[in-house]
Amino acid sequence: MTTITTTSLPNLLHRGKVRDTYDLGGGLLLMVATDRISAFDVVLPTAIPEKGAILSRMSAFWLRKTAHIIPNHFIAMADEPAPPGVRLPPLSPDIARRAMIVRRAQRVDIECVVRGYIAGSAWADYKATGTILGRPAPKGLREGDRLEKPLFTPTTKAEAGHDLSMTHDEVVGMVGQARAAELEEKTTVIYNFARDYAAQRGIIIADTKFEFGVLDGRLILIDEVLTPDSSRFWDAAAYSPGKSQPNYDKQFVRDWLNSTGWDHEPPAPQLPPEIVQKTVQRYKEAYARLTGETLSS
Repeated sequence: MTTITTTSLPNLLHRGKVRDTYDLGGGLLLMVATDRISAFDVVLPTAIPEKGAILSRMSAFWLRKTAHIIPNHFIAMADEPAPPGVRLPPLSPDIARRAMIVRRAQRVDIECVVRGYIAGSAWADYKATGTILGRPAPKGLREGDRLEKPLFTPTTKAEAGHDLSMTHDEVVGMVGQARAAELEEKTTVIYNFARDYAAQRGIIIADTKFEFGVLDGRLILIDEVLTPDSSRFWDAAAYSPGKSQPNYDKQFVRDWLNSTGWDHEPPAPQLPPEIVQKTVQRYKEAYARLTGETLSS
């Protein structure tokens, strides 16, 4: 399996935790998902082979499937025939299969998190305070319980360090009342659509996060969408509230990191080979179940 941890193409615009983004000119970007993996907002020293290809191709799958709900920035995968007028730099096959050609938008600097089940930081907060990240919650919830309705729990989008939970008033203060309402509404509608689709394929989408941008005055969906990096994917057949659920996502890596006693601050520990291999298997299983396709090398 091929591993790509960094890229060096012309006109680098931004290097994030996982993605390297390049300016193609004419209002277009090339977004390359590398095989880097982050956890607790820290990039790990160990990469996950083929992960970038899974993230980009799964994002493309969902962007096409949700385009009737909200427009998005996606144009084509870089290993597909280039649309008229699009000029790409020379790309190796390994980079091309990890890259999306997208429209450039003004990013909204909010991580739009939506939770359909209580897990992760929401569960930790509930145990400590009886609320879900400051939102009222019913008594007696168990880890992994389905919430009566999806809960919108946005966070800051930090360039460095940890993202922080945002209140409704903080979101309104950043983007205004109308845009804040639109962010919550679109986040919830996309999640409900994806949750129902995935349920037919044996996967529970417990929670996920979206990013949005503004293009020509309209809100559009951008970046990665409903991937094992940005979502909790649970095995529906093995779902049983009251404990951590069997999953096809990054939680497997988080659980191992927590078992080491790591304090979630850099530097992170190296992942053992068996953890890397099992993570690859989980990501590929999620991709196959949700898209109906097998990832080709």
